[in-house]
Amino acid sequence: MAERSFAKEVEKLRLGAGEEFAGEGILAITKALLQCGVGYVGGYQGAPISHLMDVLADAQDILGELGVHFEASASEATATAMLAASVHYPIRGAATFKSTVGTNVASDALANLASGGVTGGALIIVGEDYGEGSSIMQERSHAFAMKSQVWLLDPRPNLPSIVKAVEDGFELSEISNTPVMLQVRIRCCHVHGHFIAKDNKRPPMTVADALDAPRRDTGRIVLPPASFLHEKEKVQKRWPAAVDFIAKNKINEFFGSDHGSVGIVLQGGMYNSVIRALQRLGLADIYGDTDVPLYVLNAVYPLIDDEFLSFCEGKQAVLVVEEGQPNYIEQAFASMLHKAGRGTRLVGKEYLPMAGEYTGQVMLDGIGAFLRADAPHLLPGEVRAPNKVGDGVDAADLINVVPGRPPGFCIGCPERPIFAATKLVEQELGKHHIASDIGCHLFSIMPPFELGATTMGYGLGPASASAFNSPDAKRRSISFVGDGGFWHNGLTSSIGNAVFNKNDGVIVIVDNFYSAATGGQDILSSRAGNKTKSTKHPITEAVKGMGVKWLR
Repeated sequence: MAERSFAKEVEKLRLGAGEEFAGEGILAITKALLQCGVGYVGGYQGAPISHLMDVLADAQDILGELGVHFEASASEATATAMLAASVHYPIRGAATFKSTVGTNVASDALANLASGGVTGGALIIVGEDYGEGSSIMQERSHAFAMKSQVWLLDPRPNLPSIVKAVEDGFELSEISNTPVMLQVRIRCCHVHGHFIAKDNKRPPMTVADALDAPRRDTGRIVLPPASFLHEKEKVQKRWPAAVDFIAKNKINEFFGSDHGSVGIVLQGGMYNSVIRALQRLGLADIYGDTDVPLYVLNAVYPLIDDEFLSFCEGKQAVLVVEEGQPNYIEQAFASMLHKAGRGTRLVGKEYLPMAGEYTGQVMLDGIGAFLRADAPHLLPGEVRAPNKVGDGVDAADLINVVPGRPPGFCIGCPERPIFAATKLVEQELGKHHIASDIGCHLFSIMPPFELGATTMGYGLGPASASAFNSPDAKRRSISFVGDGGFWHNGLTSSIGNAVFNKNDGVIVIVDNFYSAATGGQDILSSRAGNKTKSTKHPITEAVKGMGVKWLR
């Protein structure tokens, strides 16, 4: 079972119409799914969205009462493929996983789902693991949405907006026959607040009902000639339907005056930080009332030309607040202004960093610089010309004051002795090429062990060492993979590949009987009993089945 139980909190999921829900963003998303009549949910754990899977696992009694099917999927690809149930049947389904590593894994299923389209609403809730709290490569889900033409919602980080985004996402998906991504950032996942609940809805058609009345339509299968028609359908029908829905239902929001010489366009997820920066500049209050006009993109893809051009009317300059790179939104808006022949000056990355999280200080500096350059008359005198007494006191460089504390294993972690033993082997036999994998064991690359040269993805540690399977080599490569990565992708991509290619490297499988890094969730080889899952399947038996002969 997971290291944290939500058994007490999930009782809030039973709240009815008119009652006040108070809690965390993750729990609010789950409540919103039930209020929307979701028929099935699948997902794969991973920060910052792991707790959503834990909540769903602890809420299975409530899900069962409503006829909602839940699965802890084997991978993000499995979770996305599960949404195939919404292709032919009017059943609302949801999948959830960490992004962008999850969208990488799910991209094949995502592309096929987006090509054929959906009948029931299909919502993909991605935990955007970007910024200073991230544990992965710094990329954006936006690219995947654009690649497969999946609509992308990025709601303001407060519970009413998050819940509304779930509702809007299902409706948008059904009206445009397109899957919808709901992007929830780290702060959004864990924000606390309240909203007025609605009654939970039993899905009009359950997955059991669908099995009793099977449907098929070859026009939804991604094969020629249907696949060529899918592309035209995306452009000619689905896109216009999505734009029309977003505009008519006012998914995007406008704040502040209708007039002004400058304005700010921002992703919905950036709203709290922008308001805080404006507040510190004396241009907004704690309730969100602002002197600077704001255009908040709760739907960041597709963009609505008419809304943006209307917002720019009469403005000399507009700042685009778009966290991460490339600056897709800024480029699209620049194109709109150019084609419309507008003279509004569009800026963005001139004042804000091209890469990296937009922290409070970054946002304050960037917005402040923009306003000083383009609207200094809006700023209070103390902001335009702050008083300074002397040169101030320079703070000491923390690198020279605070001891370094690289991430490492928890105290008492059973994985520490594995790498201590590896260091002893290194002393005896010399250095080897060591390939690492995703998981707690990846901390071996940090001091004091400093083992491992690369990591290529979850379950791909041994696969990333496959190029070193040289008959001329005098020593073997060593690679690590955890039990979570093994069941996620490693069994075929790493172990099966090694057997098929007669790899002579040493593969170490770190088996601690649960998915440690993501919160202690059960997996196939877990020793604990699980009333809804099949466990106690040893990894040793699986690798023997793949043809491994040398096993210790």
